[in-house]
Amino acid sequence: MTTDDPVSDAGGRTLAVNCSILMTDRPLPERLRRVREAGGDAVELWWPFASADPAADEVDALVRAVEDAGVALVGLNLFAGDMPAGDRGVLSWPGREAELDASARVAVRIAERLGTRRFNVLYGNRLEGHDAAEQDALAVRSLAALAPRFETFDGILMIEPVSGAAAYPVRTATQAADVVDRVAAHGGPTNLGVLLDLFHLATNGDDVGAAIETFGAVAAHVQVADAPGRGVPGTGDLPIRDWLRRLRSVGYTGRVALECTTDGDPFDHLDLHDWKDLA
Repeated sequence: MTTDDPVSDAGGRTLAVNCSILMTDRPLPERLRRVREAGGDAVELWWPFASADPAADEVDALVRAVEDAGVALVGLNLFAGDMPAGDRGVLSWPGREAELDASARVAVRIAERLGTRRFNVLYGNRLEGHDAAEQDALAVRSLAALAPRFETFDGILMIEPVSGAAAYPVRTATQAADVVDRVAAHGGPTNLGVLLDLFHLATNGDDVGAAIETFGAVAAHVQVADAPGRGVPGTGDLPIRDWLRRLRSVGYTGRVALECTTDGDPFDHLDLHDWKDLA
């Protein structure tokens, strides 16, 4: 069974909910069902398996959970190492190519069954004892090798600026776009894009307004959370509504995902129907 996602493909506006850092006291299937109960129809996930190459029954269980909840899986991170321990991806890490490749193969199989089209490839922290230029060259080679697998079904690999990790080198929208441009240069694959996470950009001190003006129309995906705290919109100081209105006015037609944290049930504090008017 394929869960179609016509909204993101056709350019309509709708909201998605990241279920990897919300309601973490509940099993994933319950989180997915809660999104649907709250009126949501789309979710995204960080890499949801303990290893880069999960067993077939683990993949089957994930697919069933998404299908049973009646939501579309519109975004998926590839394997990113040990996130709780501080890893932020393995794209630029020498010696981890096989794991990234394995997760890409799994992601393609999931996409074939669920219709997922957006895949976040976290860049990876700088490593002590490794030359930064060599890490960057590896990231470009790996993206160039992986992207064609996703191109066959209009899948897009995304590069995301991230905050909260001092060793993570991609911190602004321009830096993410530079990675995409380096891969596409000299005839490389073009199914790559920038993930504009407005929380991370603001936390890193990037000019969010300028990023929207420059990259909003061509962004592959957008995520939001409030700051400080990475809470649901309205709990912090960020002008999220204004930013989303501007994104739409400059031509962004993709999904907006809530990637935030909160204690308890986020839908006690957040009206998805209200936010769908913007997202």
